[in-house]
Amino acid sequence: MNRSDFLKLVRLRLADARILLKNSKHEGAYYLCGYAVECALKACIAKQTKRYQFPDKETVNKSYTHNPTKLVQIAGLKPALDAEIKRDRDFEANWSVVRDWSEESRYEWHSAKEARDLYSAITGRKHGIMQWLRKHW
Repeated sequence: MNRSDFLKLVRLRLADARILLKNSKHEGAYYLCGYAVECALKACIAKQTKRYQFPDKETVNKSYTHNPTKLVQIAGLKPALDAEIKRDRDFEANWSVVRDWSEESRYEWHSAKEARDLYSAITGRKHGIMQWLRKHW
């Protein structure tokens, strides 16, 4: 997997989530929304590796997580995230929705509202998490 692969997955998973939401498949939509954020954060991590550089083993091992908060840290985006949260209260509200996502959600039930809220928190044009991540990948 490389940065480009992760970015393709971001687009695919958000498109899949949108289709699932339109067809009242909320559990799947919820899971794929979070997975899209995970892929975007992993693209940010991949961007840190320069061409022909051998990646640091510790960073690679830590990157094998699904936790958005941990991935922000590994990507070196924690200071930027904190600054954005401080600057933009709507973004902060969106991050609070996204950070609670877990890969375990694939085994959980999620309402239509939860799925729509997560999708909106991620895809919002002005305050969405993906809009912010685009600046860093």
